[in-house]
Amino acid sequence: MTGDGTRCVHAGQPAGVPGGPVPPQPVLTSQFHLGGPDFYGRAANPTWQALESAIGDLDGGECVVYASGMAAVSSVLRTVLRTGDTVVLPADGYFLIRSYVRDHLEVTVREVPTAARWTEDMVSGARLVLLETPSNPGLDVCDIAAVSALAHRAGALVAVDNTTATPLGQRPLELGADITLASDTKALSGHSDVLLGHVSTADVSLIDRLRAERTVSGAIPGPFEAWLAHRGLGTLDLRLARQAENAAAVYEVLRAHPRVRWVRWPGSPHDPSYAVASRQMRRFGGVVSFELESAAAAEKFVASARWVSAMTSFGGLHSNADRRAQWGDPVGEGLLRFSCGCEDADDLVADVLAALEQG
Repeated sequence: MTGDGTRCVHAGQPAGVPGGPVPPQPVLTSQFHLGGPDFYGRAANPTWQALESAIGDLDGGECVVYASGMAAVSSVLRTVLRTGDTVVLPADGYFLIRSYVRDHLEVTVREVPTAARWTEDMVSGARLVLLETPSNPGLDVCDIAAVSALAHRAGALVAVDNTTATPLGQRPLELGADITLASDTKALSGHSDVLLGHVSTADVSLIDRLRAERTVSGAIPGPFEAWLAHRGLGTLDLRLARQAENAAAVYEVLRAHPRVRWVRWPGSPHDPSYAVASRQMRRFGGVVSFELESAAAAEKFVASARWVSAMTSFGGLHSNADRRAQWGDPVGEGLLRFSCGCEDADDLVADVLAALEQG
């Protein structure tokens, strides 16, 4: 198999044609002359298809792209679940998924912490088990292969939110999951200029149902956004390498600082999730979570930093920190999800230390 960098640069790209553009340009039309595979912009678009080919290659399945990460996960939930079904959700995963299920679907919800000791009772009678590993924002990890085997014995499908890891960091389909999905607004696109999501699966019947559901629900991405994401994907390997380098350096600084109550990054041997993460993850990302003594302390840290901005996404070029309790996550008031960008590690570490000293 070719390397990650080569795959990212060339994934979804057609063979070069003399005089043709490099890379292919977005197809913006909403209408097509009838008679070919594309006929209307809500059903198909060549720019989506190029991106789907690229992501599907990295995920190891067929891919469907959506207007956002929430559009992707909600499409899976609507397609797989029926009234009265039971769905297992991560108690510590992205909070809007739990809110969506409770408010919009007539199903039974069973919440399980990511790092729980998974048992048959947790998945018994479930139609779908949704995992998020590493979890957002706490960065706990579960054993995808073990949970998938447990769920399959109970007759459940397994979907993995792979946003934090990305397809380069983790391949859930190879670990036994039925579905992998992500918010590509984050690291995959990587430049904080697009909203996008995707779902990949090796199940041909399911992928057809997902595409049909996307067409009738209208949860489609714009072709320009898909083109931006494909362009950003080309540097994913490079960006992840720098972000992980920065995360390792920032983690060590935070771990040693007396103001930090706790810090998590699955890429460190000191992290409680490292044993499982190192078995199933191919590489680690740039997100670190840590807690200061209060909401005011967390907010002052961000305000004092030069290179770290207050933003509520992650995985981009610019380092940012988000106090997650302000959005409804059931976490400590001083918890910060710290997304390391592509700045120089020495500059970022110095900035973190200076911001901590301001408290």
